[in-house]
Amino acid sequence: MNYADIKRVDVANGPGVRVSLFVSGCTHHCVECFNPETWDFNFGVPFGEEQIQEILGYLRPAHIKGLSLLGGEPFEPENQQAVLELVKRVREELPEKDIWCYTGYLFEQLSVGQVGSHSRALLERLDVLVDGPFVLARKNLGLRFRGSDNQRIIEVKESLDSGAIVLWEDGQN
Repeated sequence: MNYADIKRVDVANGPGVRVSLFVSGCTHHCVECFNPETWDFNFGVPFGEEQIQEILGYLRPAHIKGLSLLGGEPFEPENQQAVLELVKRVREELPEKDIWCYTGYLFEQLSVGQVGSHSRALLERLDVLVDGPFVLARKNLGLRFRGSDNQRIIEVKESLDSGAIVLWEDGQN
């Protein structure tokens, strides 16, 4: 997997001060995507152990709330294994940090493993999933942490446990 950027400080892609990883590669190609250069799987540089260590280091300070995964598309089958490895390491070493992930896929597709071989395993390790493609006709600048009103902010564990979508409520985390 390649990645486009690691933001050491991000306040736009989830609550609190966060570290964000922007992966490369996306097949959704949403019209007016805010990051179209990341559609190319070859954009950026290779992601590996050095970047995992860098992210873990950035996450360690107490004022950092968590990690946000964006793209590109973290759930593209080509990206899942590397993203899953990162998420496992964060869970093992920094279990107090929350993990948000942005995807153009739907929770329902990911929860039944329809997208790649690691989608369910990755999903189970997330706290919050912002799902659905960006839809220009439904763009809403008043929304927090998403670009169009078709996108949902989902509490992953609660949704998997209940078998129904449980939406994240602003101020909850």
